[in-house]
Amino acid sequence: MQNTTLVIMAAGIGSRFGGGIKQLEPVGPNGEIIMDYSIADALDAGFNKIVIIIRKDLERDFQEMIGHRIEKKADIRYVFQEMDDLPDGFKLPAGRKKPWGTGQAILACRGTVNEPFAVVNADDYYGKEAFFKIHDYLVTPRNAVNHFHFCMAGFVLKNTLSDNGGVTRGICQVDAQNHVTQIVETKNIVKTPDGAAALQNDGKQISIPLDTHVSMNMWGLTPDFIDYIQDGFREFLASIPEDDLSSEYLLPTIIDDLIQKDQALVTLLPTQDKWFGVTYKEDKEAVIQSIKDLISQGLY
Repeated sequence: MQNTTLVIMAAGIGSRFGGGIKQLEPVGPNGEIIMDYSIADALDAGFNKIVIIIRKDLERDFQEMIGHRIEKKADIRYVFQEMDDLPDGFKLPAGRKKPWGTGQAILACRGTVNEPFAVVNADDYYGKEAFFKIHDYLVTPRNAVNHFHFCMAGFVLKNTLSDNGGVTRGICQVDAQNHVTQIVETKNIVKTPDGAAALQNDGKQISIPLDTHVSMNMWGLTPDFIDYIQDGFREFLASIPEDDLSSEYLLPTIIDDLIQKDQALVTLLPTQDKWFGVTYKEDKEAVIQSIKDLISQGLY
């Protein structure tokens, strides 16, 4: 049996949520958090190891809230994303307040993840379909000479919007073979009377079709990608000014760069499942109701 790992990114501070640990907000009838459902779906799909990326200071909270429960069902590991985990020759800029982004998060898995793996956000509910599709993709042999072979769960934009504010999504262009040809990380996408639009800093809106495929940071990747981003992170750090305290090394940008260089073939795996998550504190009640609905349908 091919071993596969689910990697959960949970080191974010959750500033939009109000500073709390949004990944640990109970949303299920027995105190379950969103990660409980992602892990259950992943195990059902065939993943057999769970790696959770956290800050070191949150380790006890995660163990008490979910780790001790999950370790009875699966091999669970913790890795730590810290701001000062930098390559030799680089130092943490004074005033930096948050980690360096999802690329650095995956770097925290070096030495722990040595098999094909899926990546998800801790505070997003993705639905069952994408876990099964990504697992099937990862266990299918491919000729990886000259190219990385990755996959991405392709959500429909209309199924990923929040009623409580703007969201960030990777807007995807896809060719006739369902290969992703471009990913544009787009911030502040809001619902509008006509559908959806990206709200610009000047107040103008750029309309986006509701049926657009978007990335929700749910990827199927191979362990050699971790080696690649180790060099890439060094190049990223060297490219930003010393007083830049906000730039992030982001998976959609890294993978899009590989696509543009013809170094990666990324297959979009379409899913019609509806996303929900706690991007904003006001989202919590809707998430609780969505979980109740899924339970009533017999999915959990």
